[in-house]
Amino acid sequence: MVSDEDYVGGSDDDVDIGASSSRDALAGTRSKSTRANKESSGFEVTRTWENLTEGADGTITGAVEGLLQAGKRQRLLKDTTPLQRGIIRHVILILDLSVAMQEKDLRPTRYHLTIRYASSFVSEFFEQNPISQLGIIGMRDGLAVRISTMSGNPNDHISSLHELRKQEPRGQPSLENALEMARASLFHAPTHGTREVLLVFGALHTADPGDVHLTIASLVKDKIRARVIGLAAQVAICAELVAKTNNGDRSNYTIVLDEQHFRELMMELTTPPITSAQTKSSSSLLMMGFPSRTVETHPSLCACHSRPSREGYLCSRCGSKVCSLPAECPACGLTLILSTHLARSYHHLFPLVNWLEVHWADAWRSSHCFACGRPFPDVPPSERWGDEGEGLSGRYECTVCSRHFCIDCDLFAHEVVHNCPGCQSGRGVGDAAKGDIERGVDAVMEGREERAGLATNGNAKGDKMDTG
Repeated sequence: MVSDEDYVGGSDDDVDIGASSSRDALAGTRSKSTRANKESSGFEVTRTWENLTEGADGTITGAVEGLLQAGKRQRLLKDTTPLQRGIIRHVILILDLSVAMQEKDLRPTRYHLTIRYASSFVSEFFEQNPISQLGIIGMRDGLAVRISTMSGNPNDHISSLHELRKQEPRGQPSLENALEMARASLFHAPTHGTREVLLVFGALHTADPGDVHLTIASLVKDKIRARVIGLAAQVAICAELVAKTNNGDRSNYTIVLDEQHFRELMMELTTPPITSAQTKSSSSLLMMGFPSRTVETHPSLCACHSRPSREGYLCSRCGSKVCSLPAECPACGLTLILSTHLARSYHHLFPLVNWLEVHWADAWRSSHCFACGRPFPDVPPSERWGDEGEGLSGRYECTVCSRHFCIDCDLFAHEVVHNCPGCQSGRGVGDAAKGDIERGVDAVMEGREERAGLATNGNAKGDKMDTG
Protein backbone atom coordinates (compact mmCIF):
# COMPACT_ATOMS: atom_id res chain seq x y z
CA MET A 1 0.00 0.00 0.00
CA VAL A 2 1.37 3.37 -0.95
CA SER A 3 0.65 6.34 1.23
CA ASP A 4 -0.20 9.71 -0.16
CA GLU A 5 2.42 11.30 2.08
CA ASP A 6 6.18 10.98 1.57
CA TYR A 7 8.03 8.57 3.84
CA VAL A 8 10.66 10.16 6.05
CA GLY A 9 13.18 7.72 7.38
CA GLY A 10 15.03 7.90 10.63
CA SER A 11 17.05 5.94 13.17
CA ASP A 12 15.70 3.67 15.86
CA ASP A 13 16.43 6.33 18.45
CA ASP A 14 14.36 8.82 16.53
CA VAL A 15 11.53 6.33 16.33
CA ASP A 16 11.66 5.65 20.07
CA ILE A 17 11.80 9.32 20.88
CA GLY A 18 8.98 10.06 18.50
CA ALA A 19 6.85 7.22 19.87
CA SER A 20 7.36 8.31 23.44
CA SER A 21 6.56 11.89 22.60
CA SER A 22 3.50 10.76 20.69
CA ARG A 23 2.35 8.74 23.68
CA ASP A 24 2.87 11.72 25.96
CA ALA A 25 1.02 13.99 23.60
CA LEU A 26 -1.79 11.47 23.26
CA ALA A 27 -2.05 11.09 27.03
CA GLY A 28 -2.13 14.84 27.44
CA THR A 29 -4.79 15.16 24.77
CA ARG A 30 -6.90 12.45 26.43
CA SER A 31 -6.61 14.07 29.84
CA LYS A 32 -7.55 17.44 28.41
CA SER A 33 -10.47 15.97 26.51
CA THR A 34 -11.62 14.11 29.62
CA ARG A 35 -11.54 17.30 31.66
CA ALA A 36 -13.35 19.14 28.92
CA ASN A 37 -16.01 16.47 28.71
CA LYS A 38 -16.53 16.59 32.48
CA GLU A 39 -16.80 20.37 32.38
CA SER A 40 -19.14 20.40 29.39
CA SER A 41 -21.36 17.55 30.56
CA GLY A 42 -22.31 19.27 33.81
CA PHE A 43 -22.22 16.01 35.80
CA GLU A 44 -20.37 15.88 39.09
CA VAL A 45 -19.41 12.88 41.15
CA THR A 46 -20.72 13.32 44.68
CA ARG A 47 -19.15 11.42 47.54
CA THR A 48 -21.62 11.64 50.39
CA TRP A 49 -19.13 10.42 52.97
CA GLU A 50 -16.94 13.49 52.38
CA ASN A 51 -19.72 15.74 53.66
CA LEU A 52 -19.86 13.97 57.03
CA THR A 53 -18.06 15.88 59.78
CA GLU A 54 -17.13 14.58 63.19
CA GLY A 55 -18.78 16.01 66.23
CA ALA A 56 -17.18 17.18 69.46
CA ASP A 57 -17.16 13.60 70.75
CA GLY A 58 -15.23 12.37 67.70
CA THR A 59 -18.14 10.44 66.18
CA ILE A 60 -20.42 11.07 63.19
CA THR A 61 -23.60 10.33 65.13
CA GLY A 62 -24.76 13.91 64.87
CA ALA A 63 -24.18 14.01 61.11
CA VAL A 64 -26.06 10.75 60.57
CA GLU A 65 -28.96 11.98 62.68
CA GLY A 66 -29.01 15.15 60.62
CA LEU A 67 -29.32 13.11 57.41
CA LEU A 68 -32.17 11.12 58.93
CA GLN A 69 -33.92 14.29 60.00
CA ALA A 70 -33.54 15.73 56.49
CA GLY A 71 -35.05 12.57 55.01
CA LYS A 72 -38.04 12.82 57.32
CA ARG A 73 -38.58 16.46 56.49
CA GLN A 74 -38.90 15.70 52.77
CA ARG A 75 -42.57 15.23 53.50
CA LEU A 76 -42.88 19.03 53.67
CA LEU A 77 -42.34 19.15 49.90
CA LYS A 78 -45.79 17.64 49.39
CA ASP A 79 -48.58 19.98 48.47
CA THR A 80 -51.39 20.01 51.05
CA THR A 81 -53.82 22.16 49.05
CA PRO A 82 -57.35 20.70 49.30
CA LEU A 83 -58.26 19.42 45.83
CA GLN A 84 -61.06 17.35 44.40
CA ARG A 85 -59.87 13.75 44.11
CA GLY A 86 -61.50 10.46 43.31
CA ILE A 87 -61.67 8.50 46.56
CA ILE A 88 -63.24 5.43 44.90
CA ARG A 89 -60.53 4.11 42.63
CA HIS A 90 -60.45 1.23 40.18
CA VAL A 91 -56.80 0.48 39.47
CA ILE A 92 -54.98 -2.07 37.32
CA LEU A 93 -51.30 -2.57 38.24
CA ILE A 94 -49.27 -3.82 35.24
CA LEU A 95 -45.87 -5.37 36.01
CA ASP A 96 -43.15 -6.09 33.48
CA LEU A 97 -42.14 -9.78 33.80
CA SER A 98 -39.89 -9.95 30.72
CA VAL A 99 -36.18 -10.80 30.50
CA ALA A 100 -35.36 -7.11 30.96
CA MET A 101 -36.28 -7.52 34.63
CA GLN A 102 -33.27 -9.81 35.17
CA GLU A 103 -30.93 -6.81 35.22
CA LYS A 104 -29.13 -6.21 38.51
CA ASP A 105 -28.90 -2.43 38.41
CA LEU A 106 -31.58 -2.52 41.13
CA ARG A 107 -30.60 -4.95 43.89
CA PRO A 108 -31.05 -7.84 44.04
CA THR A 109 -32.71 -7.73 40.61
CA ARG A 110 -35.37 -5.59 39.02
CA TYR A 111 -37.75 -8.54 39.14
CA HIS A 112 -37.50 -9.35 42.84
CA LEU A 113 -37.37 -5.71 43.91
CA THR A 114 -40.48 -4.93 41.85
CA ILE A 115 -42.42 -7.81 43.43
CA ARG A 116 -41.37 -6.73 46.91
CA TYR A 117 -42.34 -3.11 46.34
CA ALA A 118 -45.56 -4.17 44.65
CA SER A 119 -46.54 -6.09 47.80
CA SER A 120 -45.83 -3.02 49.93
CA PHE A 121 -47.77 -0.90 47.47
CA VAL A 122 -50.84 -3.15 47.73
CA SER A 123 -50.85 -2.95 51.53
CA GLU A 124 -50.41 0.81 51.55
CA PHE A 125 -52.91 1.28 48.73
CA PHE A 126 -55.76 -0.35 50.66
CA GLU A 127 -54.67 1.39 53.84
CA GLN A 128 -55.06 4.77 52.14
CA ASN A 129 -57.94 3.79 49.82
CA PRO A 130 -60.05 1.23 51.72
CA ILE A 131 -63.09 1.44 49.43
CA SER A 132 -61.16 1.06 46.16
CA GLN A 133 -60.58 -1.92 43.86
CA LEU A 134 -57.29 -3.26 42.49
CA GLY A 135 -56.18 -5.86 39.94
CA ILE A 136 -52.72 -7.00 38.80
CA ILE A 137 -51.57 -7.96 35.28
CA GLY A 138 -48.15 -9.17 34.13
CA MET A 139 -46.33 -8.98 30.76
CA ARG A 140 -44.21 -11.93 29.59
CA ASP A 141 -43.63 -13.98 26.41
CA GLY A 142 -45.43 -11.32 24.37
CA LEU A 143 -48.66 -11.99 26.28
CA ALA A 144 -50.63 -10.42 29.11
CA VAL A 145 -50.99 -12.65 32.18
CA ARG A 146 -53.67 -12.03 34.79
CA ILE A 147 -52.02 -12.27 38.20
CA SER A 148 -55.06 -11.33 40.30
CA THR A 149 -58.57 -10.23 39.45
CA MET A 150 -60.17 -6.94 40.42
CA SER A 151 -60.83 -7.14 44.14
CA GLY A 152 -60.85 -5.09 47.32
CA ASN A 153 -59.11 -7.74 49.42
CA PRO A 154 -55.35 -7.03 49.74
CA ASN A 155 -54.58 -10.56 50.93
CA ASP A 156 -55.56 -12.05 47.58
CA HIS A 157 -53.21 -9.73 45.70
CA ILE A 158 -50.29 -10.22 48.09
CA SER A 159 -50.57 -14.00 47.94
CA SER A 160 -50.62 -13.86 44.13
CA LEU A 161 -47.49 -11.70 44.15
CA HIS A 162 -45.74 -14.14 46.47
CA GLU A 163 -46.39 -16.89 43.93
CA LEU A 164 -44.46 -14.85 41.37
CA ARG A 165 -41.30 -15.14 43.45
CA LYS A 166 -41.07 -18.80 42.47
CA GLN A 167 -41.05 -17.91 38.75
CA GLU A 168 -38.42 -16.27 36.56
CA PRO A 169 -38.90 -13.44 34.06
CA ARG A 170 -38.87 -14.52 30.44
CA GLY A 171 -39.77 -13.41 26.94
CA GLN A 172 -40.64 -9.94 25.72
CA PRO A 173 -43.30 -7.53 27.03
CA SER A 174 -46.40 -6.63 25.06
CA LEU A 175 -47.75 -3.25 26.03
CA GLU A 176 -50.72 -3.52 23.70
CA ASN A 177 -51.94 -6.84 25.12
CA ALA A 178 -51.55 -5.63 28.70
CA LEU A 179 -53.44 -2.38 28.05
CA GLU A 180 -56.22 -4.24 26.25
CA MET A 181 -56.64 -6.62 29.19
CA ALA A 182 -56.62 -3.68 31.61
CA ARG A 183 -59.18 -1.87 29.48
CA ALA A 184 -61.43 -4.93 29.52
CA SER A 185 -61.14 -5.14 33.32
CA LEU A 186 -62.01 -1.45 33.77
CA PHE A 187 -64.72 -1.31 31.12
CA HIS A 188 -67.53 -2.18 33.56
CA ALA A 189 -66.20 0.01 36.39
CA PRO A 190 -68.85 2.50 37.54
CA THR A 191 -68.54 6.11 36.45
CA HIS A 192 -68.48 7.50 40.00
CA GLY A 193 -64.94 6.14 40.50
CA THR A 194 -61.65 6.70 38.72
CA ARG A 195 -60.19 4.31 36.15
CA GLU A 196 -56.42 4.05 36.37
CA VAL A 197 -53.58 1.99 34.94
CA LEU A 198 -50.27 1.89 36.84
CA LEU A 199 -47.43 0.49 34.71
CA VAL A 200 -43.99 -0.61 35.95
CA PHE A 201 -41.95 -0.93 32.72
CA GLY A 202 -38.38 -2.23 32.69
CA ALA A 203 -37.85 -2.92 28.98
CA LEU A 204 -36.90 -0.48 26.23
CA HIS A 205 -39.26 -1.91 23.62
CA THR A 206 -42.60 -3.65 23.26
CA ALA A 207 -43.59 -6.61 21.07
CA ASP A 208 -47.15 -5.86 19.97
CA PRO A 209 -49.28 -7.89 17.54
CA GLY A 210 -51.20 -4.83 16.37
CA ASP A 211 -51.24 -1.04 16.52
CA VAL A 212 -50.69 0.10 20.09
CA HIS A 213 -51.71 3.65 19.14
CA LEU A 214 -55.27 2.45 18.57
CA THR A 215 -55.24 0.93 22.04
CA ILE A 216 -54.13 4.25 23.53
CA ALA A 217 -56.97 5.99 21.68
CA SER A 218 -59.40 3.47 23.19
CA LEU A 219 -58.07 4.24 26.70
CA VAL A 220 -58.64 7.95 26.12
CA LYS A 221 -62.18 7.24 24.93
CA ASP A 222 -62.93 5.14 28.04
CA LYS A 223 -61.45 7.85 30.34
CA ILE A 224 -58.69 5.62 31.68
CA ARG A 225 -55.67 7.44 33.08
CA ALA A 226 -52.19 5.91 32.87
CA ARG A 227 -49.18 6.44 35.14
CA VAL A 228 -45.83 4.86 34.28
CA ILE A 229 -42.68 4.13 36.29
CA GLY A 230 -39.68 3.36 34.06
CA LEU A 231 -36.81 1.24 35.39
CA ALA A 232 -34.36 1.75 32.51
CA ALA A 233 -34.90 4.88 30.39
CA GLN A 234 -37.70 6.90 28.89
CA VAL A 235 -39.58 5.16 26.09
CA ALA A 236 -41.45 7.20 23.49
CA ILE A 237 -44.57 5.03 23.47
CA CYS A 238 -44.88 5.26 27.27
CA ALA A 239 -44.52 9.03 27.13
CA GLU A 240 -47.26 9.15 24.50
CA LEU A 241 -49.46 6.89 26.62
CA VAL A 242 -49.14 9.14 29.67
CA ALA A 243 -49.55 12.38 27.73
CA LYS A 244 -52.69 11.35 25.85
CA THR A 245 -54.46 9.80 28.85
CA ASN A 246 -53.68 12.76 31.16
CA ASN A 247 -54.66 15.67 28.92
CA GLY A 248 -51.10 16.34 27.79
CA ASP A 249 -49.52 16.13 31.25
CA ARG A 250 -46.29 14.08 31.19
CA SER A 251 -45.48 14.46 34.89
CA ASN A 252 -46.98 11.03 35.60
CA TYR A 253 -44.12 9.36 33.71
CA THR A 254 -41.06 9.05 35.97
CA ILE A 255 -37.75 7.17 35.73
CA VAL A 256 -36.26 5.37 38.73
CA LEU A 257 -32.87 6.60 39.99
CA ASP A 258 -32.19 4.05 42.73
CA GLU A 259 -33.95 1.63 45.06
CA GLN A 260 -35.13 4.29 47.50
CA HIS A 261 -36.43 6.45 44.67
CA PHE A 262 -38.28 3.45 43.27
CA ARG A 263 -40.05 2.89 46.57
CA GLU A 264 -40.97 6.57 46.88
CA LEU A 265 -42.48 6.59 43.40
CA MET A 266 -44.52 3.48 44.18
CA MET A 267 -45.83 4.94 47.43
CA GLU A 268 -46.80 8.18 45.66
CA LEU A 269 -49.24 6.17 43.56
CA THR A 270 -51.33 5.49 46.66
CA THR A 271 -52.60 9.08 46.54
CA PRO A 272 -55.72 9.46 44.37
CA PRO A 273 -55.26 11.56 41.23
CA ILE A 274 -56.74 15.03 40.96
CA THR A 275 -60.13 15.09 39.25
CA SER A 276 -59.83 17.68 36.50
CA ALA A 277 -62.66 19.54 34.84
CA GLN A 278 -62.41 17.32 31.77
CA THR A 279 -62.70 14.05 33.69
CA LYS A 280 -65.19 15.22 36.32
CA SER A 281 -68.58 13.58 35.96
CA SER A 282 -71.91 14.82 37.19
CA SER A 283 -72.73 14.22 40.84
CA SER A 284 -74.64 11.03 41.54
CA LEU A 285 -75.79 9.13 44.59
CA LEU A 286 -74.00 5.91 45.51
CA MET A 287 -75.82 3.31 47.57
CA MET A 288 -73.72 1.63 50.27
CA GLY A 289 -74.45 -0.69 53.13
CA PHE A 290 -72.96 -0.54 56.63
CA PRO A 291 -73.37 -4.06 58.07
CA SER A 292 -72.69 -5.08 61.64
CA ARG A 293 -70.37 -7.87 62.70
CA THR A 294 -72.07 -11.09 63.73
CA VAL A 295 -70.91 -14.20 65.62
CA GLU A 296 -72.99 -17.34 65.10
CA THR A 297 -73.23 -20.35 67.38
CA HIS A 298 -72.75 -22.75 64.46
CA PRO A 299 -70.52 -22.18 61.40
CA SER A 300 -72.14 -21.36 58.08
CA LEU A 301 -70.86 -20.79 54.55
CA CYS A 302 -69.93 -17.28 53.50
CA ALA A 303 -71.25 -15.96 50.20
CA CYS A 304 -67.86 -14.73 49.00
CA HIS A 305 -65.64 -17.84 49.38
CA SER A 306 -68.10 -20.60 50.39
CA ARG A 307 -66.01 -21.33 53.46
CA PRO A 308 -67.54 -22.34 56.84
CA SER A 309 -67.08 -19.71 59.52
CA ARG A 310 -68.93 -18.41 62.56
CA GLU A 311 -67.86 -14.76 62.21
CA GLY A 312 -68.68 -12.37 59.42
CA TYR A 313 -70.82 -9.45 58.29
CA LEU A 314 -74.45 -9.68 57.16
CA CYS A 315 -75.47 -7.64 54.13
CA SER A 316 -77.91 -4.91 55.15
CA ARG A 317 -80.03 -5.56 52.04
CA CYS A 318 -80.24 -9.33 51.48
CA GLY A 319 -78.65 -10.75 54.64
CA SER A 320 -75.83 -12.66 52.90
CA LYS A 321 -72.71 -13.21 54.99
CA VAL A 322 -69.30 -11.99 53.84
CA CYS A 323 -65.95 -12.65 55.51
CA SER A 324 -64.37 -9.20 55.57
CA LEU A 325 -65.01 -5.59 54.64
CA PRO A 326 -64.92 -3.61 52.43
CA ALA A 327 -66.52 -5.91 49.90
CA GLU A 328 -69.26 -6.13 47.33
CA CYS A 329 -72.16 -8.42 48.23
CA PRO A 330 -71.97 -11.45 45.91
CA ALA A 331 -75.77 -11.84 46.02
CA CYS A 332 -77.19 -8.32 45.48
CA GLY A 333 -74.09 -6.34 44.47
CA LEU A 334 -74.38 -3.77 47.28
CA THR A 335 -71.13 -2.12 48.37
CA LEU A 336 -70.50 -3.04 52.00
CA ILE A 337 -68.14 -0.91 54.07
CA LEU A 338 -67.63 0.35 57.61
CA SER A 339 -67.93 3.96 58.64
CA THR A 340 -64.21 3.99 59.47
CA HIS A 341 -63.39 3.04 55.87
CA LEU A 342 -65.34 5.99 54.53
CA ALA A 343 -63.80 8.38 57.05
CA ARG A 344 -60.29 7.18 56.26
CA SER A 345 -60.84 7.80 52.55
CA TYR A 346 -61.73 11.44 53.08
CA HIS A 347 -58.33 12.49 54.40
CA HIS A 348 -57.17 12.85 50.78
CA LEU A 349 -59.76 15.57 50.23
CA PHE A 350 -58.85 17.51 53.39
CA PRO A 351 -55.14 16.84 54.07
CA LEU A 352 -53.53 17.88 57.31
CA VAL A 353 -51.62 21.12 56.77
CA ASN A 354 -47.84 21.11 57.12
CA TRP A 355 -46.46 22.12 60.47
CA LEU A 356 -43.86 24.86 60.78
CA GLU A 357 -40.40 24.52 62.28
CA VAL A 358 -40.06 26.55 65.47
CA HIS A 359 -37.21 29.01 65.96
CA TRP A 360 -35.28 29.14 69.21
CA ALA A 361 -36.88 32.50 69.98
CA ASP A 362 -40.28 30.77 70.32
CA ALA A 363 -39.02 27.49 71.77
CA TRP A 364 -39.61 28.63 75.38
CA ARG A 365 -43.32 27.89 74.98
CA SER A 366 -42.81 24.11 75.29
CA SER A 367 -40.50 21.72 77.09
CA HIS A 368 -42.01 18.39 75.95
CA CYS A 369 -43.70 17.04 72.84
CA PHE A 370 -47.45 17.37 73.27
CA ALA A 371 -48.15 13.97 71.69
CA CYS A 372 -45.51 11.57 73.03
CA GLY A 373 -44.09 13.58 75.96
CA ARG A 374 -40.49 13.40 74.73
CA PRO A 375 -38.44 16.23 76.29
CA PHE A 376 -37.16 18.91 73.94
CA PRO A 377 -33.57 20.21 74.09
CA ASP A 378 -33.04 23.17 76.39
CA VAL A 379 -33.04 26.64 74.87
CA PRO A 380 -29.42 27.80 74.44
CA PRO A 381 -28.25 31.41 74.86
CA SER A 382 -29.24 33.73 72.04
CA GLU A 383 -25.65 34.07 70.76
CA ARG A 384 -25.65 30.33 70.00
CA TRP A 385 -28.93 30.28 68.10
CA GLY A 386 -27.17 30.51 64.77
CA ASP A 387 -25.06 27.43 65.54
CA GLU A 388 -27.88 25.20 66.72
CA GLY A 389 -29.33 24.01 63.40
CA GLU A 390 -29.45 27.51 61.90
CA GLY A 391 -31.77 28.71 64.65
CA LEU A 392 -34.24 25.79 64.50
CA SER A 393 -35.16 24.12 67.77
CA GLY A 394 -36.34 20.69 66.61
CA ARG A 395 -39.93 21.59 67.46
CA TYR A 396 -42.77 21.65 64.93
CA GLU A 397 -45.84 23.79 65.52
CA CYS A 398 -49.36 23.19 64.27
CA THR A 399 -50.67 26.38 62.70
CA VAL A 400 -54.16 25.77 64.11
CA CYS A 401 -53.69 24.80 67.76
CA SER A 402 -50.11 26.16 68.16
CA ARG A 403 -48.94 22.96 69.84
CA HIS A 404 -45.32 21.82 69.57
CA PHE A 405 -44.43 18.30 68.44
CA CYS A 406 -41.29 16.30 67.73
CA ILE A 407 -40.41 15.24 64.20
CA ASP A 408 -41.51 11.62 64.73
CA CYS A 409 -44.97 12.68 65.88
CA ASP A 410 -45.11 15.12 62.97
CA LEU A 411 -44.39 12.28 60.56
CA PHE A 412 -46.85 9.93 62.27
CA ALA A 413 -49.64 12.51 62.29
CA HIS A 414 -49.28 13.33 58.59
CA GLU A 415 -48.70 9.85 57.19
CA VAL A 416 -50.73 7.56 59.47
CA VAL A 417 -53.48 9.21 61.51
CA HIS A 418 -53.91 12.32 59.28
CA ASN A 419 -55.08 14.34 62.29
CA CYS A 420 -53.44 16.71 64.73
CA PRO A 421 -53.42 15.42 68.35
CA GLY A 422 -53.55 18.99 69.65
CA CYS A 423 -56.57 19.92 67.58
CA GLN A 424 -58.35 16.66 68.45
CA SER A 425 -57.77 17.15 72.18
CA GLY A 426 -60.19 20.10 72.20
CA ARG A 427 -58.19 22.07 74.76
CA GLY A 428 -56.68 25.48 74.26
CA VAL A 429 -53.03 26.23 74.59
CA GLY A 430 -53.54 28.23 77.76
CA ASP A 431 -55.44 25.46 79.51
CA ALA A 432 -53.10 22.53 78.95
CA ALA A 433 -49.71 24.18 78.57
CA LYS A 434 -50.02 26.92 81.17
CA GLY A 435 -47.37 25.38 83.40
CA ASP A 436 -44.92 24.88 80.57
CA ILE A 437 -45.37 28.43 79.33
CA GLU A 438 -44.87 29.92 82.79
CA ARG A 439 -41.72 27.86 83.37
CA GLY A 440 -40.45 28.82 79.94
CA VAL A 441 -41.04 32.53 80.54
CA ASP A 442 -39.20 32.36 83.87
CA ALA A 443 -36.25 30.54 82.30
CA VAL A 444 -35.98 33.01 79.44
CA MET A 445 -36.20 36.02 81.74
CA GLU A 446 -33.53 34.64 84.05
CA GLY A 447 -31.23 33.95 81.11
CA ARG A 448 -31.69 37.44 79.71
CA GLU A 449 -30.94 39.05 83.06
CA GLU A 450 -27.76 37.04 83.52
CA ARG A 451 -26.49 37.74 79.99
CA ALA A 452 -27.23 41.44 80.24
CA GLY A 453 -25.61 41.76 83.65
CA LEU A 454 -28.89 42.67 85.29
CA ALA A 455 -28.86 40.02 87.98
CA THR A 456 -28.41 42.64 90.69
CA ASN A 457 -31.27 44.74 89.42
CA GLY A 458 -33.42 41.66 89.22
CA ASN A 459 -32.69 40.82 92.86
CA ALA A 460 -33.46 44.34 93.82
CA LYS A 461 -36.78 44.17 92.04
CA GLY A 462 -37.46 40.88 93.76
CA ASP A 463 -36.68 42.44 97.16
CA LYS A 464 -39.04 45.29 96.43
CA MET A 465 -41.75 42.90 95.42
CA ASP A 466 -41.23 40.88 98.60
CA THR A 467 -41.31 43.89 100.84
CA GLY A 468 -44.15 45.53 98.95
